[in-house]
Amino acid sequence: MSILVQHLTKHYEYYEKEVGLRHSLKNLFHRHKLIKEAVKGISFEIAPGEIVGFLGPNGAGKTTALKMLSGILHPTAGDASVLGFRPWERKKAFKRQISIVMGQKNQLWWDLPANESLYLNKCIYELDDRAYADTLDELVTLLDVKEQLKVQLRRLSLGERMKMELVAALIHQPKVILLDEPTIGLDVLSQQSIRHFLKQYNREKQATILLTSHYMQDIQALCDRTLVINHGSLVYDGPLTHIRHADRHIKRITLQLYDAVESHVLEQFGRLTVHKGLQATLEVPGDELKRVSLLLLEQLPVVDFTVEEPPIEDGIAELFKRVAVVR
Repeated sequence: MSILVQHLTKHYEYYEKEVGLRHSLKNLFHRHKLIKEAVKGISFEIAPGEIVGFLGPNGAGKTTALKMLSGILHPTAGDASVLGFRPWERKKAFKRQISIVMGQKNQLWWDLPANESLYLNKCIYELDDRAYADTLDELVTLLDVKEQLKVQLRRLSLGERMKMELVAALIHQPKVILLDEPTIGLDVLSQQSIRHFLKQYNREKQATILLTSHYMQDIQALCDRTLVINHGSLVYDGPLTHIRHADRHIKRITLQLYDAVESHVLEQFGRLTVHKGLQATLEVPGDELKRVSLLLLEQLPVVDFTVEEPPIEDGIAELFKRVAVVR
């Protein structure tokens, strides 16, 4: 396995303090200590070459877990193996084979052209001149940023900077890549470009990728398997399609009407989720879809209607409420 996680746990200690000088003096002698359980005994395995999505709401523990797998943080309990290494031991051979990209943190120097920061990485990883040149040319060509290499980083667009961050992370050709919100804040075209690059890089290099993102398009485009974490606990480990299948018995009907219809009339046909002017959305059981559709067309002033499954985000939101792994 590229990544093996066993009951990995991380707790933080912090203190409560109220506003004011009196409370500041009081805290010198007595402080109320609190425990934040960021990650609660999660376990999973990731095979070589897999791209796995790591999902969860803000504060669920995703970034904390990635930091432990990269060796930045030491766990409170449990164990993990990445490429056969215990990450927090930070052995040189381990650091040569992994990389972490955090969408909200820069690793390149803000005031230097990207090529100078990249050359610094080349020296840090002790890369051969020819291997470095070949890899750099391949990466900047795939990401279409060759013309920006000599430009000061601060003068690049957000999308161009993010692409340069990926080049820096992959210049030593790591076998395991941990990505934390790599497309955050990017425009649609930049997101698509990075998704295409990651898919192609994974296919050609067989790199293992663990990806967190709040953009479901990233997960759906790249990942067949997902891990869902909530309140520090793993609540799902399995195919992305099964999350949608959890709600497969529900169908969503969107109606376009040519005359106004009262809400209480629409509610007779299913659960009314949207009603704005001449547009309405109903949720009905899948086995009732045919019968309800016929009734709607017969009894209501329908111009057009569409039928679709609830978005996958709804299935994930439901999983956030669970406390046990769904198999």
